[in-house]
Amino acid sequence: MKALVTGGAGFIGSNFVHRTLQTRPDTDVTVLDALTYAGSTTSLDGVLDRVRFVEGDVADAGLVDRLVREADVVVHFAAESHNDNSLLDPGPFVRTNVVGTFTLLEAVRAHGVRYHHVSTDEVYGDLELDDPERFTERTPYNPSSPYSATKAGSDLLVRAWVRSFGLRATISNCSNNYGPRQHVEKFIPRQITNVIDGVRPKLYGAGLNVRDWIHVDDHNDAVWAVVDRGEAGETYLVGADGEVGNLEVVRLVLELMGEDPDGFDQVTDRAGHDLRYAIDATRLRTELGWSPHYASFRDGLAATIDWYRANEAWWRPQKEATEARYARTQQVLGRR
Repeated sequence: MKALVTGGAGFIGSNFVHRTLQTRPDTDVTVLDALTYAGSTTSLDGVLDRVRFVEGDVADAGLVDRLVREADVVVHFAAESHNDNSLLDPGPFVRTNVVGTFTLLEAVRAHGVRYHHVSTDEVYGDLELDDPERFTERTPYNPSSPYSATKAGSDLLVRAWVRSFGLRATISNCSNNYGPRQHVEKFIPRQITNVIDGVRPKLYGAGLNVRDWIHVDDHNDAVWAVVDRGEAGETYLVGADGEVGNLEVVRLVLELMGEDPDGFDQVTDRAGHDLRYAIDATRLRTELGWSPHYASFRDGLAATIDWYRANEAWWRPQKEATEARYARTQQVLGRR
């Protein structure tokens, strides 16, 4: 199989490439990535000589058409995904998440290629902390940030192209990922690398916000389950029953790293900070036979901490720029 992976030098995409070559070594992988600050070919160390790497923009219609023409399947990870950045400058989110998806859809339509669209549970908005319900494939969209709104828009484009043009496409909406090769601007690796550097972690507000965590390898196994066995035109939610509050995450990171679980600082909460995400992945489990490899969030987090401790050369160059960008963001958004 010839697979075109967009965003394959980013967090989830690069892990998808590693996982694919580990579990499906005969797959011919082409990676398309713009190499923004959040992507790096170092995330493909160890497999770069086994893939075709193309630096480019998913909104570049000519380039995308040429690459799609050669593929059997397109797996679309490429996205701008940081909520704070979307509040400061929504423009890149519209270009990559909406225009980029449109560009890919037109190419796969022209060449009759199978397409899988990787999305997020954030398109559904949030749930109350005490709400017994979880997101399902029938939950209405209710995005609350420029990031989630542009991802919702891209999902709806896929649905429209399926109905209007008969596209062979599927969508997966996944809960929060963690694991190796995640940029240090993100919540979990930021806390881990801060502790390694002797810096107290920072927590938005009271830390009561709940996320449904899944290890990136479990997510990527689910993506292949949908590509292989999913029904064209359908959406599948991906989650591992990993609901954990942000306060608990920070304390667990500190505990697993041998520090005082209360050794963190609180900062002013983020604007429009969603309260709770929770995924019901029953359809994925029952219809496609997927189940997560990691038995618990604690086990997956411990393995992730070990990876960051062993791979400082990968994340250290990101850290200084990320800290400077974080400080500017806090200033612009009026936080201390």
